[in-house]
Parts: sequence; structure tokens; C-alpha cells
Amino acid sequence: MNPTPWAQAADTVGAFLVFLGAAICLLGSIGMVKLPEVLSRSHAATKPQALGILLVLVGVELRLRTGIDAGTLALIIFFQLLTGPVASHLVARSAYRTGGVHADLLFDDLDEQLSEEPDMPRSSHPRPDPDREDAAPKDGPEDGHPPGGG
Repeated sequence: MNPTPWAQAADTVGAFLVFLGAAICLLGSIGMVKLPEVLSRSHAATKPQALGILLVLVGVELRLRTGIDAGTLALIIFFQLLTGPVASHLVARSAYRTGGVHADLLFDDLDEQLSEEPDMPRSSHPRPDPDREDAAPKDGPEDGHPPGGG
């Protein structure tokens, strides 16, 4: 049985979108390896990957063309677009708070928020200073072994 011209066109466009999405994901992966800093890598991990997965899944739907597959792929797209940027934001914020960001930022809105917290040092890249007298004590004895261990 020969497919209709619309089905052939949908298959062709679907295959093109899958290829294009895979190429964008590959470029994002290369960016994650090649870029020098956490914030740049976070950008490369999120933006191209979100667009790439969106194109791949739309291409797959054009190839499958059933209602249950469309619903499943819509849920996958929704959760990927919801969780990817949030996870990337949390990684970038964690890197900033622990001093892993070494770039000169154009806008540093987080510095004002962190300097208002009483337990955070007033620097743009907070990092605990072990030589300070008021630094938090270490867990366990000085030799690094847990107490009561043998």
C-alpha cells in the first residue's frame, strides 16, 4: 500500500526535524566540553538541549502520527522544558554561592541578596575562610577520624 503524499511529506519533515534536533544537541554537548566556565557550560547544557529535544520529539510525532504517542511526547516535552532550565539554574546558583564563578559579571543581582544574609561573607564570590576565628568548627576531632571509631 502506497502512503499518501501528505504522509510522505510528514515523514520527510519529521526525519529532517529529528536530524536537526540531534545536530543541535550535539552542538550543545560540544559546547559543554569546550566552554571554560560553569555559567557558559550551564548555558550550553540548557538552551541548545531544550531546542534539540523539542525538535527531535516533534519530528518523532510527525513520523508516528497517533494520538497516544502525541500525548506521551507532549508530556515528555513539558517535563524536559520544565526541569532542564530549573536544574541548570540551581547548578549555576550553587556554583556562584560556593565561589565557582570567576568571571566579571555585568550584572550581579545575587551579590546584594547574599550580602544581606548574616552568615554569608560580603564578597561577590563567597568562599569560607578556614583561618578566621569565627569559622564554623569541623565535625569530628582534629585528626580527621570520627569520634569513637577504632
